Amino acid sequence: MFSTLQDRLPRELALAGIVDIEAANRFIAAVYLPAHNARFAKPPEIAEILCVEEERVVSRDNTVAWGGLRLQLPQSRVRHHYVRATVKVRHYPNGTLAIFHGPRCIGRYDARGREIGEPTSSMLHPCSTPSRRGLEASRPASPTARRPALTASRHGDGAL
Repeated sequence: MFSTLQDRLPRELALAGIVDIEAANRFIAAVYLPAHNARFAKPPEIAEILCVEEERVVSRDNTVAWGGLRLQLPQSRVRHHYVRATVKVRHYPNGTLAIFHGPRCIGRYDARGREIGEPTSSMLHPCSTPSRRGLEASRPASPTARRPALTASRHGDGAL
C-alpha cells in the first residue's frame, strides 16, 4: 500500500497545484484522506478483532481438537475432507467457535462443541472471492464406468 500511496499522492498534489508543505498537509487532511477512507474503509467487526485464533491440524477422523473438545467438521461442498489440513480455530468472546480453512468458514460451534449450522453472511464475510472452481459439488463417476488401465494387469487378464 505504501508504494501505491507514494506514487499516487505526488500526482494528486500536482493536479491540485500544491507546491508547499503546509498546503500539502491541509490538502491531505481535508481532501485526500476523507476521499481515500470513503472509498476503502470497512466497518470493523469487533468480534473478529477480539477473538482468539489458533492453528490446528485436522485429525484422521476429520475432527479438530480444541480445549478438551473434538469438533467434527461438517460435510463440505468444496472438499471431501480436511484430514491433515491446517485450519484456524477462532474462539469468540461470546464462547462460540469457528473453524476456518483459509478465508472460508467451514464450521461454527457453540461453547460445548455442538455445531450451530451453516455460517451466514451476517456472521462473517469471507476475505476473498470463491475459488475458480466455485462451490459446486463434484459429481462422482457412475459406478459402471471404469477408466482404462494405464499399465498391464498383474492378474493375467491377457492385456498387451
